[in-house]
Amino acid sequence: MLDGQEAGVTGTTVAQVMAELAVLEDPKMREANEKRGDDHGVNLGKLRALAKQLKTQQDLARELWATDDTAARLLALLICRPKAFERDELDTMVREARAPKVHDWLVNYVVKKNPASEELRLTWSTDPDPVVASAGWALTTERVAKKPEGLDLTGLLDAIEAEMKDAPDRLQWAMNHCLAQIGIQHAEHRARAIDIGERLEVLKDYPTPPNCTSPFAPTWIAEMVRRQHEK
Repeated sequence: MLDGQEAGVTGTTVAQVMAELAVLEDPKMREANEKRGDDHGVNLGKLRALAKQLKTQQDLARELWATDDTAARLLALLICRPKAFERDELDTMVREARAPKVHDWLVNYVVKKNPASEELRLTWSTDPDPVVASAGWALTTERVAKKPEGLDLTGLLDAIEAEMKDAPDRLQWAMNHCLAQIGIQHAEHRARAIDIGERLEVLKDYPTPPNCTSPFAPTWIAEMVRRQHEK
């Protein structure tokens, strides 16, 4: 791979990486991914293997991001240094990240580890762009689960109750996740969270594979609470 260069050698060019990604491209995988809005055909396991070979290269990551190629951007997010990005740089990136997988990895692998994550959470949560707002809600869900101190959980439930039913898909999904986490993690708000989920019926009929938990908030909350009690 990469013309026989040793793993992690700095100086790897964008052209070399793009050529390697082209070799990994699988038309059938692209077809499957495009149904989910992800315009790439690279197996994610192979992409991670390539990232492991390249190791951390922040400059190369920035250059790969600039190609606007989805596979290259996913790779960039695996080889970057999350704390090296400036706040405004991440704000620009989240607005550029239209492929769902790129958006998801950017928020979870990079923004959550960046010192500006809380400032960005507050900024994005009320953004008029629903995809950007969904990033803010994803960061809020992280805080609900891991660092709820200072959050207005009642206010979050008020917003979810008023806005989730008619929200665009990506934003609706993120708000629903937050609703479920409030119900799972905070017993004092559980009854209201379940009530909101039951009345709004968001994702109630979502097709769920066997042995997987439904994303319908009341079902999700009940299952995770049951597991907690079994521990």
